[in-house]
Amino acid sequence: MGTCSFCGRSSRTISSFLGVCVDCLRRNKSALDHVLKLHEEVRRELGKQQEPTGNGLKCTLCGRSCSLSNGEVGYCGLRYSTAGKVVGFLRADTMLGHVYYDPHPTNCVAVEVCPAARGVGYPVYALTPTGEPGFYNIAVFFGSCNLNCLFCQNWEHHFIAVKKRPRFTIDDLVKAVNERTTCVCFFGGDPSVFSTAAIVAARRMIKKAKEVGLKVFRVCWETNGLWNPAIFEKAVELSLETGGIVKVDMKAWSPEVYSALTGVRPEHVHLIRENVKRAAKLFERRREPPLLVVSVLLVPGYLDDYELDGITKFVAGLNPDIPVVFLGFHPDFYLNDLPRELPPLQPICPPPSDHGGGS
Repeated sequence: MGTCSFCGRSSRTISSFLGVCVDCLRRNKSALDHVLKLHEEVRRELGKQQEPTGNGLKCTLCGRSCSLSNGEVGYCGLRYSTAGKVVGFLRADTMLGHVYYDPHPTNCVAVEVCPAARGVGYPVYALTPTGEPGFYNIAVFFGSCNLNCLFCQNWEHHFIAVKKRPRFTIDDLVKAVNERTTCVCFFGGDPSVFSTAAIVAARRMIKKAKEVGLKVFRVCWETNGLWNPAIFEKAVELSLETGGIVKVDMKAWSPEVYSALTGVRPEHVHLIRENVKRAAKLFERRREPPLLVVSVLLVPGYLDDYELDGITKFVAGLNPDIPVVFLGFHPDFYLNDLPRELPPLQPICPPPSDHGGGS
């Protein structure tokens, strides 16, 4: 049972760690400021970088677009500013995280429309009309992220980013392709912070798949959507041409709740929506399997009827056939005091201010 320190309401779906209810987050700027200070404390505990000062060179690798003063490190912990340029701690062909073989059918966010699990897109994009048992996905778990989700269920990426270990290279990913691998999925963490290396790797992996005689080799992305738009479009095109799926996890609808849960700024929320729009524009070019799937983690008490209504109407407005997948919540990381289940939805009562509608 948590209590909101701003309105005094108590509930099982108010996190004691946050100390703020969803209504106060949307209506009271001081409530959001309080939670953003918690984000600073969390990152300090993890040994992570704080939000850059915003007084220097802009890093364009991902959509966070950190502005770095000389010697300052970006939010992802991978890039820094020195001698008038932004450079990386790693070589251009090197990434952080884990790479492993995941047997089909796997626990893909898009499992209901996945070629490997359901045969969707057969015979062009799937080996059989019923899936691909006996074959594997190359799972690429990236060890860094440009968000700071307080409910993260893959929170080990924080420690990988701090330690800068383990590492793998583009060549390692190409070598992972063999006669039994029919797709690669980049996730994490988030692929956005390794996007340029991942795209180069994906192209080389596609070539290797053809060389070993694979009939299909799909490129999939599981991401928060906070990408450099130009790079994101290249990633989407790779999925489009190979039968892969772009899975964008929308964390909330209103910028205030998005910021509280993930540490982003309002302009980041706008960019994430714009990137979803970019993928949606190509949706009709290949409907099976669907190019785009939007997922939503149902965080009890914070992904309420207002947030879900905003997300689903936004996606339906782009194309009503884009699948939306609701993911079950598991108490974890810093929001481990919330229950697993959502309370019953109540009639929608919009907050007094406009939160962006379908922008």
